[in-house]
Amino acid sequence: MARITVEDCLTQMGDGNRFNLVHLTVERIKQHRHGEPFLVQGDNKEIVMTLREISAGRVTVENVKGLPDHAGMEESAAQQEGAVERQECVA
Repeated sequence: MARITVEDCLTQMGDGNRFNLVHLTVERIKQHRHGEPFLVQGDNKEIVMTLREISAGRVTVENVKGLPDHAGMEESAAQQEGAVERQECVA
């Protein structure tokens, strides 16, 4: 598999701003740590896999917030389910 470079990611992002790259990478790694699967195939550490996602164009500044956060979705579903159960007990 080809090596990933910061320049590949900056080229894909289009603005050449390293701060934006770091911010995007951190945001995506947080999603991975909450259970979000990687969007590219590989067997590397999470930072390298995240940079691979960015260089492949799968993760962008525009879509990172819209990518599903499975752990967050499960938490809110459990909270909603608990609220429904509490309402049923009151009724």
